[in-house]
Amino acid sequence: MAQSGAHDVDGYLAEVPEERRDALVRLRRLCRQELKGFDEVMAYGMPAYEREGAAEIAFASQKQYISFYLMRGDVRAAFAEQLAGQDMGKGCLRFRRPEAIDFDLLRGLLRAVSAQSGTIC
Repeated sequence: MAQSGAHDVDGYLAEVPEERRDALVRLRRLCRQELKGFDEVMAYGMPAYEREGAAEIAFASQKQYISFYLMRGDVRAAFAEQLAGQDMGKGCLRFRRPEAIDFDLLRGLLRAVSAQSGTIC
């Protein structure tokens, strides 16, 4: 999916391919459950979760995969062992199939982000 022009996350989710929608809705629900005190916004054409105006988490439906953006290097470092072997870019995890999303791992990452502020890369 090209960068979305949706004005809110509901609009974004309405645009995503049907075969990914359930997984992305579940991911959104998980973010909203774990990221208390964060604002849900659209940033750079994707859903993002901000604390004090700075995005720390985002996700997107890309052409080849679903991306989960983790903008906290300290959390990535703390989870290095669990993230080993994952398909990762500098700041994102990539899941080629919706059924491959490790929601338990994502819950742990979200809880770590939520627990305390940190430097955003």
